[in-house]
Amino acid sequence: MIDYSKMPQQKILCVDMKSFYASCSAVMHGLDPLNCLLAVVGNLERTGSVVLAASPRLKKEFGIKTGSRMFEIPTDDRIKIVEPKMSTYLRISTEITRVFNRYVPKEAIHAYSVDESFLKVDGALGLWGDAHTIAEKIKDDIEREFQLPCAIGIGPNMLMAKLCLDLDAKKKGIDEWTYDDVPTRLWNVSPLRDMWGIGRKVEKTLNGMGIFTVGQLARYDLEKLEKKFGIMGNQLYHHAWGIDLSDIGAPIMEGQVSFGKSQILLRDYTDETEIKHVILEMCEEVARRTRSHGKAGRTISFGVGYSQDEFGGGFHRSRTIQEPTNITMKLYAVCLELFKENYTGKTVRSISISVGNLVDDREFQMNLFDPGGWKKRELGYVMDQLRHRFGSGALLRAVSYTAAGTAKYRAKLVGGHKG
Repeated sequence: MIDYSKMPQQKILCVDMKSFYASCSAVMHGLDPLNCLLAVVGNLERTGSVVLAASPRLKKEFGIKTGSRMFEIPTDDRIKIVEPKMSTYLRISTEITRVFNRYVPKEAIHAYSVDESFLKVDGALGLWGDAHTIAEKIKDDIEREFQLPCAIGIGPNMLMAKLCLDLDAKKKGIDEWTYDDVPTRLWNVSPLRDMWGIGRKVEKTLNGMGIFTVGQLARYDLEKLEKKFGIMGNQLYHHAWGIDLSDIGAPIMEGQVSFGKSQILLRDYTDETEIKHVILEMCEEVARRTRSHGKAGRTISFGVGYSQDEFGGGFHRSRTIQEPTNITMKLYAVCLELFKENYTGKTVRSISISVGNLVDDREFQMNLFDPGGWKKRELGYVMDQLRHRFGSGALLRAVSYTAAGTAKYRAKLVGGHKG
């Protein structure tokens, strides 16, 4: 049994903006976010374009949700299909954060994503009332000033607030969980993927161990979980008991394990030279993201997805190198090796690249066969500084100006979509 008296007894709010992109677009078009039928689609000119957000009613009545394709949306005059306005969404998200700042200081706010935030309200209880009252005030402010709906989960730590939000508050508007609710409200959760932090792959492994509910996970032998999953097994066990020691501002799941980029291409690619051009562009972006966090990685993962015209399929392979790197051309060389070894000549529609097995990029191993290697490393950081100052499109490789390149087009996007 867990002694909850020794666990954090905070008042944490987890605020989620309901179908944020769709709700913002609905308000922009003078529609009611909760009652309209609206979908935000990446590109109206492509029938296979991905649905980025759907209004709650569209989800309920037609089953259209994030990840659906535009051709799946029924032909119905009541349904409005719009392109994203990412710059507007980000601006509204920033303004909503200002609403939070009316009730708590900035250091008590953690923006978990563009549409979800955590607030620690312990220090504000004497000013505004209990946590539920503060949640109601915030919800009313957002609905009055932005006409946007939200849901708020309250818990004694970040995990419990998030679980309360996902499992109850999204249905009720506002709800609160305490440690007393763990056996009655958390342990009954099944399938396991309904619990935040458990994906389908982990769920399948747990099911194979005879674990089908969160309660069974909480009562499973901790040593066996740690033997199977390592440190993640310890985390799974304690999360099943509602235990989370994270501070506001720290992620619930600690540690960035990789940096990557996946891209659904704007068209089918059949020419190997063109495919390699896109791979090089993506290696440049992955290397930049890795450098921006002061990291380098030993394991490079590379995947290719084939066109539906080829009946789908593809491959995903990884290779671990001796020295960690964040240099574009070294990543590119490994990706080309994996491409050459596994590509079967089919039509390519998606590519993914990531760097894992990360270490801090604090030192550089000199190589007699590559005496200028340190210059390549430093060059990457200089290029990053130029792009940060003048924009991502200020410095591109020559391949980006060919017919195959995508970086020039994507540099004009915000969050990968139209601004």
